[in-house]
Amino acid sequence: MKYLVVIILFLLSGPQLFAQDRRLIHKGNELYKQHNYKEAEDNYRKSVEKKNQDVTSNFNLGDALYKQKKFAEAGEQFNKLASGPNSNKALAALAYHNLGNSYLENKKLEESIDAYKKALLNNPKDDETRYNLAYAQEKLKQQQQQNKQNQNNKNQQNKDNKNQDDKNKDNKDQNKQNQDKQNQNQDKKDQQNGQQPDKVSKEDAERMLEALNNNEKQTQDKLKNKKLKGSKLNITKDW
Repeated sequence: MKYLVVIILFLLSGPQLFAQDRRLIHKGNELYKQHNYKEAEDNYRKSVEKKNQDVTSNFNLGDALYKQKKFAEAGEQFNKLASGPNSNKALAALAYHNLGNSYLENKKLEESIDAYKKALLNNPKDDETRYNLAYAQEKLKQQQQQNKQNQNNKNQQNKDNKNQDDKNKDNKDQNKQNQDKQNQNQDKKDQQNGQQPDKVSKEDAERMLEALNNNEKQTQDKLKNKKLKGSKLNITKDW
């Protein structure tokens, strides 16, 4: 089960803050405990506007943003606190811890691991941070394995698609060859059966020519044996 720790500073204002600032932080803390995070955020922001460098209001503002799942804005707050001029090891450890939580919730595993490591550098005895670090590292390992598996699946799918395309092409070529072969066989069969209406064999042509010659000879013989008959003329004497 995921175990995340959000650390909020319910600190009373010190003597360096004005009374109004103390009231804003106190009211924000009360609203936060009532799970009214949006109004708590509004009070913390007003306190920050009055005294920008106040650690308590800035830190609690980050936590209020985190509770509203505004992880990017919360991360900015914690990062600013960790590296700010008023930071010390204890504050940096808390800020980096919550920064790691913000990154983790935002699915930025590598960034969260880096933040947890920085928190442990400032407080090596923090078991909660160590637990969160191990959790983030395990999630990153699973993500990398999943990405690798997805890539392998994609490569295999591409390979299968290519093989199928090649197989379809081979089948198409084979079908064409078979069709060509069938056409050739049909042509040969037609030739053997004499089913070529547009073609005349040499023997048939010679027989046809011989028949024509015989017909022509018979016609000439008939004409030769016949006597030419002249026209009858009726001559009328002119006297």
